Amino acid sequence: MVKNHNSQGFTLIELMIVVAIIAIIAAIAVPNLLSARLAANESNAISTLRNLVSAQAQFQQSGSIDADQDGTGEYGFFGDLAGAYTLDSHGGPANANTLQPPVLPASFRSPAATGVLTRGGYCFLIYLPDSNGQGQTEDGVGNALLAVADADNCELAWACYAWPANLGNTGNRAFFVNQQGEILFSATAAQANNYDGAANAPAAEAAFAAGTAAGDIMQTIDPGNAAADGAVWVTLQ
Repeated sequence: MVKNHNSQGFTLIELMIVVAIIAIIAAIAVPNLLSARLAANESNAISTLRNLVSAQAQFQQSGSIDADQDGTGEYGFFGDLAGAYTLDSHGGPANANTLQPPVLPASFRSPAATGVLTRGGYCFLIYLPDSNGQGQTEDGVGNALLAVADADNCELAWACYAWPANLGNTGNRAFFVNQQGEILFSATAAQANNYDGAANAPAAEAAFAAGTAAGDIMQTIDPGNAAADGAVWVTLQ
């Protein structure tokens, strides 16, 4: 048997060159992949808010919940819109039925006990006004809604925030929308106010005009200027 004495493995220098090339490729690719994931999550959050605007309008116009029986429907929480809560959850006549068909998919039916719904790297929270216009949240099962939702004010207003489930890893920007249908975003609000994960939700008044009283969601928004949380919220184009 003839041995091939010319066969050699990689030299240390060659291995170091290969490792260096792999490191360079990774240094370029990983940030791009992270940026792409953040952009996709933010795009999905925006789409969710747009769908929510349509769902709220459809729900309110249908009069599915009319607790004070004045002929004008009220806006709802995620559980209302997705058919998880009975239609008497805001008070009014007894009605053990749920919304059929729902105006939001079943994936919106189970927010946490704090009212926060987490999906696609973002957290979402709907506020509905009480009798003082203060934003209140759902409890995830509908049991607490009788005490928090005011029929007259729920005919007029709602608000929803979306913020990263893991700031810097699943998203950077925070978003806001209300019954006006205009989506706002802030590139600095999440970082400045630690809107990071389900336990750190924006306050009800966060995106409203500076000087808005704590919790009030029936005031005006002022895009392009410092808002109640100190950040600048801008209209999404």
